[in-house]
This record gives sequence, C-alpha cells and structure tokens, in this order.
Amino acid sequence: MPRLFTGLEIPPHIGMQLMLLQGGIPGARWVEPENYHITLRFIGDIDDATATEIDHLLGAIHSSRFSLRLSGIGFFGGAKPHSVHALVEPTPPLMELQQMHERACQQAGLKPERRRFTPHVTLARCRGAPLRAVRDYVAAHNLFAAGPFEVQRFVLFSARPSRGGGPYLVERAYPLGGGDEHQQPEALP
Repeated sequence: MPRLFTGLEIPPHIGMQLMLLQGGIPGARWVEPENYHITLRFIGDIDDATATEIDHLLGAIHSSRFSLRLSGIGFFGGAKPHSVHALVEPTPPLMELQQMHERACQQAGLKPERRRFTPHVTLARCRGAPLRAVRDYVAAHNLFAAGPFEVQRFVLFSARPSRGGGPYLVERAYPLGGGDEHQQPEALP
C-alpha cells in the first residue's frame, strides 16, 4: 500500500508564483510545481481495510468552500534545516477542516498526530544545506504573498517512495460544499 496523506491542492497560477522562488540555497532539492500541496493529515503506510475506513470517514466530512492566502517563507529544522516552505494563513475554516481530518484518522484507529499543525507548502528539501544560506533565503523572500484562492475540495494523496517528495497522486477527491448541500466524493480513474 502506498503512503497516504490528506491535503489541499495548490492552483496552477499559485504554483507558478511558488516556482519562481526556486534557487538560492546550495544543495536544496526543489519540489516540482505539480507536487505543491498543503498537508492536512499524514496517514502513512496502512492496510487496505484501514484505507477504506478512512475513505468512508473523509467522505462524511461536511464543510463549505473557503479562501486561503500564502504569506511569508519559513523553514523547519532549527539549526539543521530540512525544508523551506511558504506559510499558509491559518484561517478558522482551514483549521476546522484539519481537525475533522485528525478526528477521522483517529476514528479509523490511527494514533493522534503529535506535531502541531502548521499549514505550509513545502518548496524545497534542504538537508545538509548551510543554515546561513537558508536564513538568507528566508530573509530575502519573507514578503512573499499569493492568493487568495478558493479551496473547492480536499484530496487523499498517495506518495511513492522517493527522495525529495513526490510524485504525489490524487487517489480520491472530496468536494467542499458551496452552501448546505453535500457532494459525493469524486471517484478517480
């Protein structure tokens, strides 16, 4: 079973803006624009029965569409940076949707996520990159902003083992409502 996670897709026009940020960190492996996303809940390698249960629970989530903006650049890893990312403004609808995903995964038997949810779009993996180069990059791009863009669905992604993230495949898409109506998950080929 491939590694699974839930998330939000990044529209192509926002992806193009993010792609223009590539470069300037020696040794960084930049994420391909088609793999940009906002992770809501990492699931991991699970059996088919658990995957089916998670799919069912995700399909029962009712949420309306909402808008998001990207604002700023940051990095994870402290003195030993491992990734650089664009920050996502943590709006109430986004945070509520993430909590629904967390509850669904726990109902399916997964352990609670121990890391605090920090909405972001990973731009580069930079293990081994000099801390100074990462800090300089963040300082040079800290005024980056993009959006707003409308979130119309969330998805269940799969990831194949690889270096640097991706390729990520959409296994199932779950439309968000424009109002009170509930839409069925989109079966993908």
